[in-house]
Amino acid sequence: MNHLSFDTSRVINFSDAVFSIVMTLLILEVAVPTGRELGSTAFGEVLSNRIPAFIGLFVSFLVSALYWLGHLRLMKFVTEFDNRLLWLNIFFLLSVVLLPFSTAMYVNGFGLAGPFIFYCLNLTLIGVLNLLMMRYVYRMDHDNIFPELEYKWFRARGINVVAIWIIAAICALIFPWISRFIFLMLFVNQIFIDRYYKKRMRVIV
Repeated sequence: MNHLSFDTSRVINFSDAVFSIVMTLLILEVAVPTGRELGSTAFGEVLSNRIPAFIGLFVSFLVSALYWLGHLRLMKFVTEFDNRLLWLNIFFLLSVVLLPFSTAMYVNGFGLAGPFIFYCLNLTLIGVLNLLMMRYVYRMDHDNIFPELEYKWFRARGINVVAIWIIAAICALIFPWISRFIFLMLFVNQIFIDRYYKKRMRVIV
């Protein structure tokens, strides 16, 4: 069955739709204050009560955006979807769809280790499936349209994401509050990774 191929544009459009829905659903975890709450509570307190929800929204939205951008870049090297790649993409999207749920658990149990670790594991699963899909696309690139250096660049970015969320999950057991800010290293490490590979690509050109 692996020799079957599917319409690439339909698969990509469906994937984009899933990402857009997931990223939109994240805002629903920020409860809209009622008129009674606004009338009886200071506005600053109303907002401060929602800080965990805004943190969850901010982190999950940015991480989702990074995965979507990575998926977008990877898809330019896919000429066709066979059965295996199609299922890798489906399971990848399934892990993405879980994100609003794990974000809600993280927000509702803000400060607790268990919900945060579950959230980290969800993001780790997305990252692992992304790496598996990336590896499959590179290995099945018989037309050599996916350069080795670019693949290594994408892989380094993917490993960075997985490593950071695993570290955050482990740190949640020892340093709960520090673990909440480890995700910032995603963006710091990515700057150095991008700079390194862009320099290598300029040398080759």
